[in-house]
Amino acid sequence: MQTTKVRIKVADYDSLPERAGQAVMVNGDNLVLFRISNGDVKAVENKSPHRKGGTLADALVSGKFIYCPVYDLKISLEDGKVQAPDIGEVKTYEVEVIENEVYLAI
Repeated sequence: MQTTKVRIKVADYDSLPERAGQAVMVNGDNLVLFRISNGDVKAVENKSPHRKGGTLADALVSGKFIYCPVYDLKISLEDGKVQAPDIGEVKTYEVEVIENEVYLAI
């Protein structure tokens, strides 16, 4: 059985800073949106995968990766996985940009 995804508007594309995070709350979940240098928008949970936690909204962006601002973990914005030799992962979210509006598809 296939489930239909619901689109939830989370931002205006033009309001997202390039190569920087913008925290948003969606259905009680704390997420962070990143507009990367190629224009794509990626969304991940706003929580470091490090066992001590922390947020990712201030992460440094490089290509399709972010660097945890506290623990310097390199995290893929594509699949949420931390690059070896470190371990961990964050939840990623499907993003759609339609005209100037950014939606999460959940």
